[in-house]
Amino acid sequence: MEHLNEEQDEPVSPMGQYFNSSALCIYIVGVLEFEVPIHDLQTFTLIKDVFLPINPRFSSIMVQDKDGEKRWKQVEVNLKHHVQFPKFPKGKTVESYDKFFHDYLSNIAMEQLPQSRPLWEIHVINYPSKDACGSIIFKLHHALGDGYSLVGALLSCLQRADDPSLPLSFPTLRPPKPQLSSTKSFWRRFSWMFSSAINTASDFGWSVLKSSIMSDDKTPIRSGDEGTEFRPISISTMDFSIDHIKNIKSSLRVTINDVITGMVFYGTRLYMQDMDLKSKTADSTALVLLNTRNIEGYQTINDMLNSKAKGPWGNKISFLHVPIPKLNQNTMSNPLHFIWDSHNIIKRKKQSLAVALTGTLLDMENKFRGQEAVAKHLRGTVMNSSAVISSLVGPTQQMSLANHPVKGLYFTLAGGPESLAISVMSYVGVLRITLKTEKDFIDEEKLKACIQSAFQMILKAATENS
Repeated sequence: MEHLNEEQDEPVSPMGQYFNSSALCIYIVGVLEFEVPIHDLQTFTLIKDVFLPINPRFSSIMVQDKDGEKRWKQVEVNLKHHVQFPKFPKGKTVESYDKFFHDYLSNIAMEQLPQSRPLWEIHVINYPSKDACGSIIFKLHHALGDGYSLVGALLSCLQRADDPSLPLSFPTLRPPKPQLSSTKSFWRRFSWMFSSAINTASDFGWSVLKSSIMSDDKTPIRSGDEGTEFRPISISTMDFSIDHIKNIKSSLRVTINDVITGMVFYGTRLYMQDMDLKSKTADSTALVLLNTRNIEGYQTINDMLNSKAKGPWGNKISFLHVPIPKLNQNTMSNPLHFIWDSHNIIKRKKQSLAVALTGTLLDMENKFRGQEAVAKHLRGTVMNSSAVISSLVGPTQQMSLANHPVKGLYFTLAGGPESLAISVMSYVGVLRITLKTEKDFIDEEKLKACIQSAFQMILKAATENS
C-alpha cells in the first residue's frame, strides 16, 4: 500500500483522459472461467487484500483540479458497490444458464460505471455454463490502464496450478534475428530505411485520411450509424488449437500473427459475402490496437509501477489501419492467399514509422486543441473503420485463484462506436477469439461459423501444401 500515499494525486495520462471523455467511454471486460464451483471463494477478502493493493487507481476516482487538470484522487472503497453476485433462476439446465450468462455479460458490458466511484466492477457468477463451473467477470475502465496493465494486475492475483512457487511463463513472440555478414547487414539496413521512408509516408497519410474524411463502405460488419455505442451488443467466443495454428505457420513459413489475422480476415469476408455479395470487394479496414512497450511478457506489478520500467503501467497503446483483403478468384480457389496477403501487409506495416508519427500527431493535437478534441478524433477513427482488433498473450501453464483452477479466460472491449470488435487471447494451448457485435445487425452465429470454416479450409490447404 506504500504506493497510495506517493501517487494519490497522480495526473491522469492523456490516453486515460481520451478514454473517459464526452466523446469516448471505453471499458475492458475480462472473464475467468473455473474448472470447479466457486461458492467457497473468499471474494471480498481476495479483493481487499490482493486486488486493491495492486495499484492506487483501483481505489481512486478521476477529478479535475483548480487548474483544469484531471487527476486520480484516492477515496474509500465500499466493496458492496463494486462486487455483484447475480441471481439466476433456479433449477435450469446448463444450456439455459449459459444463455443467462452471455445475456448478463453483454448487458453489463454496456452499462456505464458511476464516475463518483472507482472505475471497476467484479461480478461473481456461481452458476455453471457449457464452458465453466463458475465464472468471474472483471469490468475495468480503460482509463485505469490498457490490456497489458490490467492482465498484468490479474496475473499478480493468480498462481500456477501445478506449483504456486513457480512463475508463470509465456510464449516467445519475436523470432530470432538472422546473423548476417557486415556487407549484407549494411545493404539490409539501407533497404529497410528506404522502404521505411516510403511506407511511413504512405501509411501515415492514409491513416490521417481514414481518421478524418475517408470512411469504410457500409457493409454487413459496419452499420456506420451514429450512436452505435449505445445499441445492444452480443458477446460470444470460439476456441482454436494453437498446435494447429503452429502447423499452418510452419507449413507456410509465416508468423502466428499472420495465420490468426489471415484466418479472421478470410472468415469475415466469407460472412460479408454470404450476407451481401457486393460486400466481398467493399473497402473495409481493421483498426488494430498495438502495445507500444518494447518488452516481451508481463512484468511484476512493482516493476510496472517503477517510472523507469520498460513495461510501465498505463495506456501505452497506439493503432494501425490494416486493410482487409478482398475476396477474388484467387482467394476463393486457394484460401492460403489470405494468409500470404496478411503476411505481406503486416510485414510492410512493420517497416513503417506511421504508428510513432500517429502518436506524435495526437500529442500535438492534445497540446493545441485539448483532450476532448483528441477524443473526438479517436472516436472518428473508430467510426470510419469496419472492425477493431486487439490481442493479448496468456500463460502457457494453467493458473488458479485461491486453489480454484482456471479453465479459460478471455476479454473484449466495450463502449466504442464500432459494430464489430475482435479480441484474441491465448491460454494453455488454446486460442480464444471473442466477438463483440452490434446486436440485431450482425448475425454473430453465422460470423462465428464463417471464421471457423475459414480456419478449417486454411488448415486443410496448408496440410496439403506441406
